Amino acid sequence: MNEKNKKLSYYMQDFGALIALMILVIGIGIISPQFRTVNNFFSLLRQSSINGLIAFGMTFVILTGAIDLSVGSLLALSTAICAGLIKGGMPAALAMVISLLLGAALGFISGILVTKGRLQPFIATLITMTVYRGVTMIYTNGKPISGLGDSNILRVIGKGDLFGIPVPVILLFVMFIIFYFLLNKTTFGRRIYATGSNAKAAKLAGVNISRTKILVYVISGIMSALAGLILLSRLNSAQPTLGTGYELDAIAAVALGGTSMNGGRGKIYGTLIGVLIIAVLNNGLNILGVSSYYQDVIKGLVILIAVLSDRKR
Repeated sequence: MNEKNKKLSYYMQDFGALIALMILVIGIGIISPQFRTVNNFFSLLRQSSINGLIAFGMTFVILTGAIDLSVGSLLALSTAICAGLIKGGMPAALAMVISLLLGAALGFISGILVTKGRLQPFIATLITMTVYRGVTMIYTNGKPISGLGDSNILRVIGKGDLFGIPVPVILLFVMFIIFYFLLNKTTFGRRIYATGSNAKAAKLAGVNISRTKILVYVISGIMSALAGLILLSRLNSAQPTLGTGYELDAIAAVALGGTSMNGGRGKIYGTLIGVLIIAVLNNGLNILGVSSYYQDVIKGLVILIAVLSDRKR
């Protein structure tokens, strides 16, 4: 009997989030026929792509036993710079590349503060979150940057589709495949897990802890900047308050997906499921006409259950 309980426990750890997602989809689908439409599912996936890309980067950070609170502010700053460059006459493609490089650079700064500055990840990224938001406000003068023209490449990344599938959804699943390969099939992935499981042991085994942590922050920065480009395409303007609270949704998705907040344990497919749970929850509650105030309470309780489940495991 004890052996059966252990097997059930392992099964729930691996597939609990997926079962929860299936129950959620079936339950809301039964209550609301509108939820079951193909258009609604594509809309749901398109909306979840932004949180999904940020959450993928956050997964890498959390697997090392760290956290990144700066993703929302980083998204806002990289998006504002991109919009400013386009409005100034720079080709949209080049401005988008610069935005991604800026995201990498800003993530690198967070990684340096954590590793070389020896700051706690929470404190380091709280600092960068505040600074990046402040710089965004200074750069934009607190006003949206609009009037970006009608660049094809910018329009496609957020609004386009390929064979009927929205481009943001394609980007989400392409990045999922890349990150799945990185975490499960490469030495870099093994170093990430080793760093989060036991940093001292990993260091003795020859893992460069500082370089690993810096790289995961760089990845997180790039993913946030990429999510920002999708938002810029959809809105056709850069809002100085863009990305506010996005770090909480990303952390929630990672936690719901079963990744340990202490690091060392978790799967990228779990994060994808966590992203979909949040998207289905938001979409279903909106369709059912539930007040946004109640939505926050419900999402908070779902996250609480996920964290308590993680502590129990």
